[in-house]
Amino acid sequence: MRTVLILLSMILSIQAGALRVSIQNVFGDHPLALNSLKYQGAEDFSVNRFSYLLSEFALQKKDDQTWIALPDQFAYLDAVKRRTHFTLTDIPAGDYSAIRFSLGVPRDVNHSDTSVYSPKHPLNPNLNQLHWDWAGGYIFLAIEGRYRSKTKDLKGYVYHLANDVNLSRTQLSIPFQIEKNTHIELALDIKKLLGSPRPLSFEKDGNSTHSHPGDPIASALIANFQSSLSVAGVNYPADEIPQQSVKPLYLPEMYTPYLFKMSRRFPQPILPRDNPLLTERVDLGKKLFFDPILSVDRSISCSSCHTPEQAFSDARPLSVGFQGRSTPRHSMPLFNLAWKSSFFWDGRATSLREQVLQPIQDHREMASNLDEVVTRLNTDQDYSTSFEKAFGSGAITSEKLALALENYLLSLTSYESKFDSALSGEAKLTEKEQRGMELFFTEYEPRSQQFGADCFHCHGGANFSDHQFHNNGLPLNEDLGRFTATGQESDKHLFATPSLRNIALTAPYMHDGSLKTLEDVIDHYNGPLNHSSTLSPHLAKHPKQGLQLKDEDKVALVAFLKTLTDPKYKKK
Repeated sequence: MRTVLILLSMILSIQAGALRVSIQNVFGDHPLALNSLKYQGAEDFSVNRFSYLLSEFALQKKDDQTWIALPDQFAYLDAVKRRTHFTLTDIPAGDYSAIRFSLGVPRDVNHSDTSVYSPKHPLNPNLNQLHWDWAGGYIFLAIEGRYRSKTKDLKGYVYHLANDVNLSRTQLSIPFQIEKNTHIELALDIKKLLGSPRPLSFEKDGNSTHSHPGDPIASALIANFQSSLSVAGVNYPADEIPQQSVKPLYLPEMYTPYLFKMSRRFPQPILPRDNPLLTERVDLGKKLFFDPILSVDRSISCSSCHTPEQAFSDARPLSVGFQGRSTPRHSMPLFNLAWKSSFFWDGRATSLREQVLQPIQDHREMASNLDEVVTRLNTDQDYSTSFEKAFGSGAITSEKLALALENYLLSLTSYESKFDSALSGEAKLTEKEQRGMELFFTEYEPRSQQFGADCFHCHGGANFSDHQFHNNGLPLNEDLGRFTATGQESDKHLFATPSLRNIALTAPYMHDGSLKTLEDVIDHYNGPLNHSSTLSPHLAKHPKQGLQLKDEDKVALVAFLKTLTDPKYKKK
């Protein structure tokens, strides 16, 4: 276990001698269009995900052709997240003629402790979602999407380049100078990555790779990566303006920092610097969470739909709000929220302080008016005192209400299950649980004789969630999921990936609460899925008849999932 005291810090400006590198994703002569089934290679295909890691940067001096290494600098690029540039620092001034770097990370980094990386560090697994979990290292490059087969069926492909032997170096000749800030622009052509000099066909070569030794798809990706990169230009922008430091909101003169605890196996989370965790705010947020004073008729609290004994979820498929009205979706569990960057099943809220105010005002839930709630709290002397301790003033506002609830929800953590104890050597999984874990973390890839349950792609990492959005093959209905938040066709019927921690306590399952038991969930993924245009590539790559796991395999998976229960959430 590690105890972290969150401190405020300055955002540093880019130092003199910096090189900004932009890598634009293209397909031939045009910018890459994501989620668009229009590209032609061996088959028509789309790109739904494209992300990768770079390391071992070095610059070649023009005068004597020696190389200046830039150790311990890394880059994480992601087309979906629009991460297309990075900055290299501490570069000696002078004239240079080339840049080189490696796709992936070197062996010592690949097998290092990931918990040491700050929340925004390129190698933080919670940021890049490019890590194989506890037993493995990083995915160097991930490209995923859909393709149309010869029979015109829509299928999925998932190419993950990884493993130490696949670390590959690239060198580009480009003259530039380093004085203060220099900007190099590169282009990465997906058409060449998948097609030149070693063309790949999803049908003939395989629609999945996890880079097992000697895998021909991994070899082709390495061979093609060098030719897919080209130089677009160099420019010398003016000095960048340093960003302002973030100041905490309403910090009282006297306060007690809250000790945020987490497992040493967890990546460092991003916690709000303008709302530091304080014991006074956590206590106030907890009081508000369990108090029906926030609902219009004082009959419902946040805990009415988020029960602690069920890991802060609801035993009902749909929760019941004001006057018996049903919510449109199942209540999500509330723990380890510090590692999330979007909230609700459709991700429409980007912070907890934004999320917490919505149920209070929703006519199907608490049905309150925020102004009336604030007036009600201001007339309560006990709350005035608590707000004064937490914010330095007894004047209550909806913003302070949200900040207090955010503090409390961030304090809810889960990291002490039997599975965690087994990783620490303090417990031992049974033979059945161990078999279930092996199935969970093994891909389904018949081409390489791997026949696992393939759960870890979407439910990997310390939180057993990729914190992304997927269409998981449930029957389609009028709920369009993430589309309601983004309006993008490619987001139709996509929903947030929930954590599988405490999964045995959070039944029923799925966004609509339609599956009653863990056995039902496994049967759903094991059998034929509802194939639609937005079905996750991780599922679309499987045979139409499903994984066809044996009965004993399904029993083992359930046994493993039950080891993810944190005892502090069990009913006393």
